[in-house]
Amino acid sequence: MTRTLAIDIGGTNFTVAIFDDEKLTAKATRPTDRAAGPVGMMDSIQEMVRKIAPLGKFDACGIGFGGPVDFEEQKVLLSVQVPGWEGFDLIREVESRFDVSTVIDRDTMVGALGEGFYGVAREVRPLFYITVSTGVGGGLLTEHGLYRGKNSYACEVGHHTILPNGPLCLCGSYGCMERMCSGLWLQRDYGDTAENLLKSPVFIMKYVVYLAQGLKNTIMFLNPAMIVLGGGISRAGDALFIPLRKELSRQMTSWSKASINVQPASLRDESILWGALKLAQLRFPSNNRSSIAHSLADGNENRIQLPRN
Repeated sequence: MTRTLAIDIGGTNFTVAIFDDEKLTAKATRPTDRAAGPVGMMDSIQEMVRKIAPLGKFDACGIGFGGPVDFEEQKVLLSVQVPGWEGFDLIREVESRFDVSTVIDRDTMVGALGEGFYGVAREVRPLFYITVSTGVGGGLLTEHGLYRGKNSYACEVGHHTILPNGPLCLCGSYGCMERMCSGLWLQRDYGDTAENLLKSPVFIMKYVVYLAQGLKNTIMFLNPAMIVLGGGISRAGDALFIPLRKELSRQMTSWSKASINVQPASLRDESILWGALKLAQLRFPSNNRSSIAHSLADGNENRIQLPRN
């Protein structure tokens, strides 16, 4: 049996999980303490892991981090939502605390792996995964692997403009998809949680105009076979997804025959955890005694070579 530690570090919550082979056997979640900084968060993660896995013996660890990651260098670049991560050596910190080989990627890339291998998009390629939670980000999984672009900065769909001259975003630009659609800004603009706001049909009809604009741009740029929406928005159900698909069809260029296939993440809050499992399997095949036989380190900064199902 192979035991994998999976860690999802987000702007609102962070979660640890234990996988025995490909079975999730334990999980714990806490709210992100932004004032505690990276070391404080690592202390909490270590405490959580000790509670759910007292023996603490792992074959590998995969991490999905909520912010830009230099995959080639295996370094956290920053967190837009939580200060203090710049220059913090997360890989060394995890490896020293848990004595386990560790790999990290941006959480949206990891989420694409999770839904692409275990979720609603299993065997569907190309897949574009978008998380709509505290922030907004994306990950593209093609027939050949994850595409991350030069220096791992591809697929940052949250910071493309969907409303010119719109309100100011944390990134310094205006009218970004993240500024118009993310849970953080919905809370600040409307004084209520996204979960509550999305119970209102009146709010939804306004909201889907912005969300559909971002999805239209993604489809016109990339034409994925499926877009999977993860994060908190994936729990909204048909009350959101039916009007969203209708609005997206209305906005799409009339002559385009691009695929319009938008689905909620079937793994819901666990997409990144399952993706972290796959990431660790691919990075450390010698540590994994299941069917994975490919290495993630192929020397191409834009891709991970993935086994085809």
